Amino acid sequence: MKLVKSLLLGTAAGLTVVGGAQAADLPVKKAVPIEYVRVCTAYGAGFFYIPGTDTCLRISGRARAEYGYIGSDSRNVPGGGDLSGFTGLARFNVDARTQTGYGTLRAFLRLDAASRTGHTKFASGTNLRIGYAYSGTGQDQFGRVQNFMNVDKAFVQFAGLTAGRASSFFDFYAADYEIIGSSLGSNLASTNLLAWTQKFAGGWSATISMEDPNYRKNPLFSDAVGSTGLVPGQSGVNNFFTTAPTPIILATNAAGNATAVTFVDAVQRSRMPDFVGSLRYDAPWGSAQLSAAVKDINIGGGIAGSAFTNLTPAPGAVTTPLGNPAVAALLAARGISPGAQTEYGWAVQAGAKFNLPWIAPGDGLYLQGAYGEGANNYTGINRFTAGYLSNAATYAGNPFNQYLSDAVVNPLTGKIELANSFTAVASFLHYWSPEWRSALYASYGEVWFSQGARQAISQTTGIIGAGQGLSPPSYLTNLAGYNLSAALRDTYQVVTGASLIWSPVKDLDIGVEGQYIKTGVKSGRVNDSSRGTPFTVSSEDVYQARFRVQRDF
Repeated sequence: MKLVKSLLLGTAAGLTVVGGAQAADLPVKKAVPIEYVRVCTAYGAGFFYIPGTDTCLRISGRARAEYGYIGSDSRNVPGGGDLSGFTGLARFNVDARTQTGYGTLRAFLRLDAASRTGHTKFASGTNLRIGYAYSGTGQDQFGRVQNFMNVDKAFVQFAGLTAGRASSFFDFYAADYEIIGSSLGSNLASTNLLAWTQKFAGGWSATISMEDPNYRKNPLFSDAVGSTGLVPGQSGVNNFFTTAPTPIILATNAAGNATAVTFVDAVQRSRMPDFVGSLRYDAPWGSAQLSAAVKDINIGGGIAGSAFTNLTPAPGAVTTPLGNPAVAALLAARGISPGAQTEYGWAVQAGAKFNLPWIAPGDGLYLQGAYGEGANNYTGINRFTAGYLSNAATYAGNPFNQYLSDAVVNPLTGKIELANSFTAVASFLHYWSPEWRSALYASYGEVWFSQGARQAISQTTGIIGAGQGLSPPSYLTNLAGYNLSAALRDTYQVVTGASLIWSPVKDLDIGVEGQYIKTGVKSGRVNDSSRGTPFTVSSEDVYQARFRVQRDF
């Protein structure tokens, strides 16, 4: 047995030696090194290095649910009856930064997507008109069911340069403390721009920005109702073609009514960018900014093929302002150019933010004011009512519309006459405790138009009032209709509100906000379209409330 045991042990030892030698001769496959994600501390919390690069990346987002209610006078009013609204919103942010010899190279992306239904302040017509929202075509085809998609941000920043889709450098307060976000004032979510910012010592910086004009254009006033009563599409005074025609009066009768009218193309084209400049100061006490903008307002020449009341062109003549000798003579007699015209609107804005930690940590106060000519989207006078419309209802089924055109084409002179507007807003944020906070804000604004242009427009029968005429200097044959028409009336608006927000844990907000809005004519009264003749009003008001649950990460 001892012999057998010795043989077995010897054999095993021999096999071990041989096997070890063979294993040593085989190639060894090494494991791929594992590169762990490293935290990047250079740009704040949440950044990490993209593996294999020196670029720091932060991915964040937001989920939001909102439920709202707005008052309405009557379910029986056409367009009335929508009281509630619902929103579910998703936001995705990507922030990539790399340190270079020229400073930080940054790319920032933000995508917003939402499902929105309900009244006009939820299923937004403004966003529908600018292409952010897309209406459903199922059981509801009135724009009250929308999917919302917006490339909110997509810009590159490098050595003072900002290029891409970003917030306008004109804006300052931009409803920072609000839930509903419709206080009067400039608050353009995003625009396409190319800007240069220069920083100076002591907290000063200056920016020059070239910005997309299409996000700041409000239509010119254009309402072509022909004195001949022809329907749209027929040849004659009321020929709309494919553009927005505005009438130019070529002749009047003894009563002052228009007897010869032509049309010009009143659609504003994208001809030049808006130019924005801002000067900003940042300090421990807060910040302040002065900004200005200039933009073009343009119309085209006469619409080819449009006809003219009581004008008989010469045999073989083409009935256009350029080709019809009779029309050309009447235009020349009034000093009206038959070609395109351009005027320049402008706006200025001043704002300041004050940090108020001596009241409570996190407290702050914003003050801001803006004034403009032909620049209603810059002053933000249309922030609550609507954007990208000549006029709009302040709520469904309201007594009268508010007019918001950037300019009016005077049908007697053929000139572009700019609208004027201003807004002012104050907003205060207070922390009752680290978990509870409230905002209280109030804003006021006015918009007014050339009354000479408004009187001249009344001569193109049916635009203002019903069949009224105008004889020099200012006598109206239907003075009552003119005085009670809401068209191009000077108006004021008040938007004020308050909120209460609970944040039980970091990055979670549960809050509610109530808002009161009043819109009125600055003088006189207007017809009450919600009740009909003979009722008139001087103002209208409405309230709304919104509840929000929001989680940021």
